Amino acid sequence: MLTGIARSLWRPTASVASVARIITSAPALTHGHISGITFRAFRSTATVFTKATPTAAHRTYATAVTSTTTTSSTPQFKTYTPSSPGRRWLKRVPRDHLWKGKPVRALTIAKRSTAGRNNMGRITVRHRGGGHKRRLRIMDWYRSEPGPQLVERLEYDPGRTAWIALLKHQVTGRQSYILAPHDLQPGSVIYSFLDKSTWSQPKNGITTTLPIDKGNCLPLSRIPTGTIIHAIGMRRNGPAQVARAAGTYAQLLSTGEKGHAIIRLSSGEVRKFPVDVCATIGVVSNPGNMHESLGKAGRSRWLGIRPTVRGVAQNACDHPHGGGKGKTKGGKHPRSPWGTLSKGGKTRKHPNKMVVRERPRR
Repeated sequence: MLTGIARSLWRPTASVASVARIITSAPALTHGHISGITFRAFRSTATVFTKATPTAAHRTYATAVTSTTTTSSTPQFKTYTPSSPGRRWLKRVPRDHLWKGKPVRALTIAKRSTAGRNNMGRITVRHRGGGHKRRLRIMDWYRSEPGPQLVERLEYDPGRTAWIALLKHQVTGRQSYILAPHDLQPGSVIYSFLDKSTWSQPKNGITTTLPIDKGNCLPLSRIPTGTIIHAIGMRRNGPAQVARAAGTYAQLLSTGEKGHAIIRLSSGEVRKFPVDVCATIGVVSNPGNMHESLGKAGRSRWLGIRPTVRGVAQNACDHPHGGGKGKTKGGKHPRSPWGTLSKGGKTRKHPNKMVVRERPRR
């Protein structure tokens, strides 16, 4: 059998895939060396190690990709051949499905960076400054226009971690940007049911339900209990303000025709919301953003993030953890430069009446 396999492999055009098929067809074969190819087979399963010269595809560092096993809950990541130290630990979510061109110019606005300074020129937000020039996308947080809207494409937005979707109203032709729910596909048609005129009137005492599809915007009073939602408003006819970051969501626990609905947020906090505020069905897109690795410090600078200096590395006059010999914190609990506890300490002086149960703390 070994002679037959060697004769079939003695072809200059034989590929590794054909070698694997031939080897796995011989269950009794356990090991061998044929024409520069070392193979090993156990129970009809072969592992092939080739000694052939690497092709151009193997030498192209920019296209060398290693992907993790993908499931419905595990996002796929893209890694690179370590041709430089900054690429060794670079891990990113694939963006092949996003629009490669420019955004709609009329739906963008220039972002003027202040580098964390206020009108007096004093730093009020640390670790900000520099970065690439950006144009922010004007988002439709209200979703007040009823009617069918076609999802034209998915785009990248430098102003947020989630992907955005370009919509085109099929009646008026108006274009707008919204947060793209996870697994929303171009060509889909979504609706907004915030206007009561779009609700079907009850017949014979039976109230019909509205379509609970991802991307549809409804008031909390018309959403079934237990539904996963995002982009939730805080007041009637107001914009969406809660659960807008990549991969975030909330779950509707209870609702009604009047009063308040109860929602559990991603942090674990249970909170009340008015029943007539807006909410979008589904989870925010790009859930793998939290697992990305930038790979190098320069990539943070491109995003406008400046370095952070540890407190124990500063002087005693600059930070409560500073000073002393060695890396001691002076026997203090972790805190900010202004003395505020930073590891689970409560900072809210007046309790929020809308919070039913606070988020779990460490």
